[in-house]
Amino acid sequence: MPIEEVCDSVSAEDDAKKGPDVPFLLEERVKEKVPWKEVLKKKVGKKCSCSSARVKALLIDSIPIIKWLPRYQFKDWIIGDAMSGLIVGILLVPQSIAYSLLAEQDPIYGLYTSFFASIIYTLLGTSRHISVGIFGVLCLLVGQVVDRELTLAGYPSDTNQTTLGNVDNSTGPICDRSCYAIMVAATLTFTAGVYQVLMGLLQVGFVSVYLSDSLLSGFATGASLTILTSQIKYLLGLHLPRVQGWGSLIKTWISLFKNLGHTNLCDLITSVLCLLVLVPTKELNDRFKAKLKAPIPFELFVVIAATLASHFGQFEETYGSNVAGNIPTGFMPPQLPNWSLIPNIAVDAFSIAIVGFAITVSLSEMFAKKHGYMVDPNQEMYAIGFCNIIPSFFRCFTTSAALTKTLVKESTGCQTQISGLVTALALLLVLLVIAPAFYSLQKCVLAVIIVVNLRGALRKFGDIPQMWRVNRLDAIIWLITMATSALVNTELGLLVGVLVSAFCVLGRTQSAQVHQLGQAGDRELFEDLASYKGLQSQAEVAVFRYEAPIYYANQALFKKSLYRNVGLDPLKEKARRRKLDKQRNQKQEGEDQKQEMDVSTNVYLLQHNSLHKLVIDCSPVLFLDTAGVNALKEVCKDYKELGVNVLLARCNTSVIDSLRRGGYYDPKKGIKDIQFHTLSDAVSYAKSLKSQNGDCDTVV
Repeated sequence: MPIEEVCDSVSAEDDAKKGPDVPFLLEERVKEKVPWKEVLKKKVGKKCSCSSARVKALLIDSIPIIKWLPRYQFKDWIIGDAMSGLIVGILLVPQSIAYSLLAEQDPIYGLYTSFFASIIYTLLGTSRHISVGIFGVLCLLVGQVVDRELTLAGYPSDTNQTTLGNVDNSTGPICDRSCYAIMVAATLTFTAGVYQVLMGLLQVGFVSVYLSDSLLSGFATGASLTILTSQIKYLLGLHLPRVQGWGSLIKTWISLFKNLGHTNLCDLITSVLCLLVLVPTKELNDRFKAKLKAPIPFELFVVIAATLASHFGQFEETYGSNVAGNIPTGFMPPQLPNWSLIPNIAVDAFSIAIVGFAITVSLSEMFAKKHGYMVDPNQEMYAIGFCNIIPSFFRCFTTSAALTKTLVKESTGCQTQISGLVTALALLLVLLVIAPAFYSLQKCVLAVIIVVNLRGALRKFGDIPQMWRVNRLDAIIWLITMATSALVNTELGLLVGVLVSAFCVLGRTQSAQVHQLGQAGDRELFEDLASYKGLQSQAEVAVFRYEAPIYYANQALFKKSLYRNVGLDPLKEKARRRKLDKQRNQKQEGEDQKQEMDVSTNVYLLQHNSLHKLVIDCSPVLFLDTAGVNALKEVCKDYKELGVNVLLARCNTSVIDSLRRGGYYDPKKGIKDIQFHTLSDAVSYAKSLKSQNGDCDTVV
């Protein structure tokens, strides 16, 4: 039944009058095309406009505390904020000293880092609950870079008093190992902060969505194994250099086993005693956290007890135990980064910037969702960037949000970032008065604190069976990221995890298949015949669905899957016909030629005599590129030559635009621009078309 003309819009009444062969069409809105120059001019004008209202809005957006502090409910919130801030401050004292060890820094610099980060994030952050400060994975990454640069500069391992006269230092020509170590860490921190602020200016806060939970969890677990390995030497009292390069975890364990005979018994006994105290007490804190108003700071108690025992027992002098050493009070004068180091650490700083931002945004969004408020990823980028840039001038190293301390803040009644200021005050008291009292604290005790705090990440190994049952692809991403981070290289683990995640998404589009659909009675419901019972296929009309976008990487797979499921490969059929024609011309005996022709033709008719129309459900096809449009053109052309009509149904507007721009619709070739918004319309229209042998009108 030929169609003489299709109007731009057909109402439901007209559709009923003209019959089922006329599809119901929606009238498309005419989109006004705005020149790109006007769009650019409008955006630039909006961003660069200068008015009092614009300045005020920009100031409020840049410094969020200006917005929420005037609305602070003092009577309702101050107790919770003060309590949570004080408890986090108490917990941060031993952890800041301990994680300085992981970053190859003196203890005082860990206290500086936690102090400045708490203040700056209070001013610039949009999350009410996260605690920004020292994070174990970042400390590990910083420590690896610092150790590498110390080796390149010629400093012996574990030597704190060696001086070099040719080190380029902005504060003076001579710099000992400790001085050079914090110079490298501060320069690395400054560079990472600059990266984060630049990403905020470029509005690329959305990149956090590409770092999946399984990727970040696998990366953190792999890094935790490396952290655990790096602390074993302190637990045993061994003086071993940090192993650099790929496979450092395995090399470190080999070195540990070779040097077990040099274990310091005093450090070993102290480590075992601290583990026997901290592991059960931390478990008690976790088990009874719902009943406790605040977690009991057992770490601080252990630090105090161990410091007193080491001091009065003279462990350093008598047994050769390695202690924290002198921790000065007060603050040192600001110091500029060492600009000459930036080329050496630029790549490392970028990976650190990405990890720090990803962890911070993930935690802030998680707690914002839990408590019903919004955070701005781009402002979080600014906040964590300035938490690195500004403190880098005061001899600090890289910071980000930390899950453990954030959970403590939340569970102890935190309402706003005022708790961060209380934490800073607690740390300030330590910096100005108490810090020197930790002189005799053994480094093995600090290592125990680090190891005990790795329990959460290491427990993820017990979740592997559950991850595998829930989603195998996520489990594979976790395993590969974890293994690469631990066994090969920590920074490489993050890159490999991102690539594996991308290839998994790409692989899903590669593995998509074409499914033949059947109709559920008279309902407007078409589903996969292989998945559901009671579905009916249509006479002379085959309906198929491809559940993926069609683009350059999978267009060949789309055609192959379609041809296989239809049961008719146009290319093979045309090749068979050409071969038949050639054989027919070569045959001299008419009887043999006729018999051969009948055999070949009968095979085709037996398989495909009922297929005259093909409907492709395009609803899962999110987009088409040029290769995808060309693939559909080829499908339509090839089947047209075999007398099969091809119809596309339920295309979204993006796909329709791609088809039009790609020249798919061509009335001269019999391909008319008619849209089918339902599969029923497409099937009804297909049934109304006359069956063809050879050329046909193919309508899409």
